[in-house]
Amino acid sequence: MADLDLVVDLDIVFGITGGHQTPTRVFDPDKIVVVADHTVPAPSIAAANAMKRMRAFVERFGIEKFYAEGRHGIAHVVLGEDGLALPGMTLACDDSHSCSSGALNCLARGLGLADMMYALCKGQAWYMVGSTIKIILEGELSERVYERDILHHIAHIHGAFPGHNLEWDGDAVAAMPMQGRFTLATLSAELSAEFSLFPYDAVLAAYLKDRASKPYDPAAPDPDANYEETIRIDVSALEPLVVLPNKVAHNAAPARELGEAKIDQAFIGSCANGRIEDFAVAAEILDGRQVAPSVRMIVTPGSQSVLKEAIAEGYVETLMNAGAVVTNSTCGACYGGHMGVLGDGEVCITASTRNFQGRMGSPKADIYLGSPATVAASAVRGIITDPREL
Repeated sequence: MADLDLVVDLDIVFGITGGHQTPTRVFDPDKIVVVADHTVPAPSIAAANAMKRMRAFVERFGIEKFYAEGRHGIAHVVLGEDGLALPGMTLACDDSHSCSSGALNCLARGLGLADMMYALCKGQAWYMVGSTIKIILEGELSERVYERDILHHIAHIHGAFPGHNLEWDGDAVAAMPMQGRFTLATLSAELSAEFSLFPYDAVLAAYLKDRASKPYDPAAPDPDANYEETIRIDVSALEPLVVLPNKVAHNAAPARELGEAKIDQAFIGSCANGRIEDFAVAAEILDGRQVAPSVRMIVTPGSQSVLKEAIAEGYVETLMNAGAVVTNSTCGACYGGHMGVLGDGEVCITASTRNFQGRMGSPKADIYLGSPATVAASAVRGIITDPREL
């Protein structure tokens, strides 16, 4: 049993993505964050009614950390931006990609509806504590190779880690910007990991300066910590990798080998790759180029702050001039809810989280996973493309 420092309650409890429950008490309104992210603005009557329940809930219990329309974004992005998830915290959230906050040295994991209801009411959660696997990243990424490609490499070579925790270390981690750490921590869910934890170091300290919502106490492994396994990876040897449709483990191929795969849609967004750095990469590749006539390209920011910054930096104009659609901040196409749902027989390459059958719409569609650079390059060519070719 763990006492929780933060409970992040998203759409599920209120019915937007399937559940329909309303707590009658909460343990501490100040430790609860309510975020509307999956369907914003509401694309259906059901979603609109769920938002009504959400607004009534925060008003009833006086919850001030409420991210509704206009202030909204994807929960895992907002938590970092506003300094709410902090080092040494234990965080519960009803979304499977809650491990994203592990980039902040925060112990975070997704919970099911029943566990989330208990967490909201009691401020506690039960966790199975499994063994930990240490992943040591060494070397330096080559041009047009990104942290996303590291994750694809791990999934392809080592598979999944169900019931295990991941701990990240190494000189490549020490040099890694927060955006890359967020990507790896978020996509640890696709490795079936329980918790995914990054160290507290100078990079994280700089990120949290003038951002942290309150004082914090970082966590670090014991000097004599035991690991079930230690995996060492020289990231210098990696190249752009694409995960093939329907599963993540043992299912990747070099982007350069997939040039015969035509695409209908290219998507950049989600809690994995919806940050300003991802906009910058996409805009750099699309500057002076056009999205192929046969392709629709959709770019969705992870928060309103990301969108505003992307506009100020000129990235949105560059993307739109190239023929891309830039949307408001939401989960959107990532989970097949709106703004980019796939039809029968369509093919999408995406820098979002999952490629399971039916994830982004029709179960008859194919979903490939790639870095934002690979997605942008593919959008230009109309086929899956190694970004180093542009």
